[in-house]
Amino acid sequence: MLKNLAITPPVLGRISIGRVVEKNGRRLPEKDDQFSITTQVQSGGSWLLHPYDEGLRKACNGKLRSIPVTVLFNDPELNLRSEYSLFDRQSGRPVCVGNGETCRRHTASGLQSLPCPSPRSCEFANSGCKPYGRLNVRIGDEDELGSFILRTTGFNSIRVLTARLRYFHAVSGGLLASLPLELRLRAKSTTQSHRAPIYYVDLTIREGLSLEEAIGEAREVDARRKVSGFDQAALDAVARDGFGEGAFEEPDEDMPAVVEEFFNEGEAVSQESATPGTSLKDKLDRKAVSNAGDVP
Repeated sequence: MLKNLAITPPVLGRISIGRVVEKNGRRLPEKDDQFSITTQVQSGGSWLLHPYDEGLRKACNGKLRSIPVTVLFNDPELNLRSEYSLFDRQSGRPVCVGNGETCRRHTASGLQSLPCPSPRSCEFANSGCKPYGRLNVRIGDEDELGSFILRTTGFNSIRVLTARLRYFHAVSGGLLASLPLELRLRAKSTTQSHRAPIYYVDLTIREGLSLEEAIGEAREVDARRKVSGFDQAALDAVARDGFGEGAFEEPDEDMPAVVEEFFNEGEAVSQESATPGTSLKDKLDRKAVSNAGDVP
């Protein structure tokens, strides 16, 4: 078996809340106020929509702001991996990845383990270190071990998703992978956003169910799986070992697209930011907001 290669959940498609657009000859991330579910195939510089996108969008009469999902693993940290990340914008390769205590960094002497004080306290982070999270979820029932990946550099999304996964794991008695869940796009306003809405991703019990009903359903699903021979504990163990196989999770072929969407040197744009006459203060304010919300 190949060594130093992270074994990650098979990905069937992507979930995003934005896209990359061309403005004045540059490709920049553009925010949105709804989810998009895409395949892993691009055409004309844009990701092709997955059939799930059309079906779910019809059910919600337009804007897709909730997606029924389940997660693959009972361990919350296997479903959502997050760390501080710095990428080389030219090659798209990771330069430094840390968790706030330690980091793995490419140096002239090779890959080293070093202290990680978090971006606000790290001089090395001035060149573009951000929180970076990847959440794998299942949509539909066509592939029990396949997933759709949601990538985010938003503090709000990472914080909320981490809390939800841990809480649902606790209250369900560890049956996180059996719970009927739902991704939701929420909005909040802050002083920094000048009271304009910024969007983040939340994870809730599926609409129409109470928490108690969802836990009851999870117990039934777990019982059926055990009768069939489905070994969730073994699946979690294999996944944990797989993530630990490589120094960095993302494959090289995916990194240019990740850097373009989330670690772009230009600020995230919206319809308003393209308006002539926008002041420098407005642009800087929007850039600060983009670091709080999800782009895309």
